[in-house]
Amino acid sequence: MSSYRLDVGEQRIVWGTRLEAAAGQNAGPGGETVKPSADNGLWEWDIPNGVYTAREIVKALSVLLEAIAVQLGESANREALLANIENTLAIAGRETALPLAALELSDYGRLELSEQASRIGMTLSQWARAFDGEARGLQELGDEVLGRLVFRSRCDNHLWTHEVTDMLTGPAGGPSVMQLFNEYLHEIVLLRDALLPFENWQEVPLALTARPSRGLRYTEQAHTAFLSQLLARPLDHKSLVRYAASLLAPELAAGGYGFQYRHGTILPASLGTELAEAPRYLLRWYPVQTVESGERDAIAFAYEYPDYYKAPRSQLGPGSRESRGGEAELGGIAEASLQASLIGNDEAVITFQLSAGADTDTDTYNVDLGQIFRGHRFHYRAGSAEKKPAGASQAHEKLDIAHHAADAVFSLSGLVTNEAGTHEIATGGNELVTRALLGKLYPENVIVLERGDAEELEAAKNAGKRFGAKFLLRPGQDQARWSSVAEASAGKLSI
Repeated sequence: MSSYRLDVGEQRIVWGTRLEAAAGQNAGPGGETVKPSADNGLWEWDIPNGVYTAREIVKALSVLLEAIAVQLGESANREALLANIENTLAIAGRETALPLAALELSDYGRLELSEQASRIGMTLSQWARAFDGEARGLQELGDEVLGRLVFRSRCDNHLWTHEVTDMLTGPAGGPSVMQLFNEYLHEIVLLRDALLPFENWQEVPLALTARPSRGLRYTEQAHTAFLSQLLARPLDHKSLVRYAASLLAPELAAGGYGFQYRHGTILPASLGTELAEAPRYLLRWYPVQTVESGERDAIAFAYEYPDYYKAPRSQLGPGSRESRGGEAELGGIAEASLQASLIGNDEAVITFQLSAGADTDTDTYNVDLGQIFRGHRFHYRAGSAEKKPAGASQAHEKLDIAHHAADAVFSLSGLVTNEAGTHEIATGGNELVTRALLGKLYPENVIVLERGDAEELEAAKNAGKRFGAKFLLRPGQDQARWSSVAEASAGKLSI
């Protein structure tokens, strides 16, 4: 079996063993979606055991809408039912099940999940409409079975539109269709919310095995706990990973920044996205077995330093007042590898490894992958410099920046910091080097520059915290270009 290769811009990351797709093999709504009830002559609904994509679960749910339409007969207004589903999955409005739009969100985590909830909700609604139009359940099961699909679905406090309320409680309605629609709404809400952590949510294989309750109701306890936190306060990464595990690996007891389960690896989505656009909190499913798991169904990925405040630190030193040349060697790195090793029954650490050349004698730099994700979550961007009023006086000062080579950072032990000052580290424009530096520097005052020009350096004065050492990760520039920037910006910059 081949190694998994992840291409990110011009670089690649290689690790583990590629897995073949496990989802997409279920037929969806069919005879196995319903089974005879204990009550003579009636039928019940459930999602059969198997490995599903989100789309296939929506397909399995479509049987419930078709049963409602059969039981209501001519009174059925399918458009009203579908509109109610859209309203429930929206993040605003009377019927919403997740009113994120009503909150004044400022933290990265909840902003990302709010946008994610809106995207997923719209897509699930579109799928619900498409599957309802196909009427596969009616074709495969017939109106006799759908007309006797009856089961208990407790009230889950999902609001109905006035039109749907009149329809389900009217002369043709009653407890049977009311509970069928309640179950549909609750299952699709559980599905939407369970998928919130995953950037590539449409691809995630969802393994439904022996469950104590119908459909996705086994996620209810974790769902309630997670939403209570999401609606009340800023999101933390650990809670998001724990919630993701409740869906894919509920047996996993250990914490961490990601995990492996039977059908792939869950890591922060930033690993597979160029840094300028990478989400800070969302996770991503990767079709790879990262660790040889043996008999283990799930393995958590642990940080090298569980509490980075207590991690050993090294001082980077004063550096040079002139821009460093010689960054091309690290800037030319095109590939990184991930090396995983077990540290317990259900935990592993992963090392992000860079080699400065193809020869066996070249330097190799190892950084904890978990700390890279921490550094990315906590890093700052310079933004745009504020324009000064016309005629405003400007102090003519030279740039007060100490320059360091990236390999000087990697050669130190523990996390790297300094007592004071502004320190620039050239990355050669290489995102693999930038990622490794995010994991090696103490994650308190690190600013990633996109261009490294005068305007961005001016903006960097106000980025980050107003105390302690400040680190600027700058795309590679040669000495001549840097000197021209320094001369052009003299009198404008005083970082």
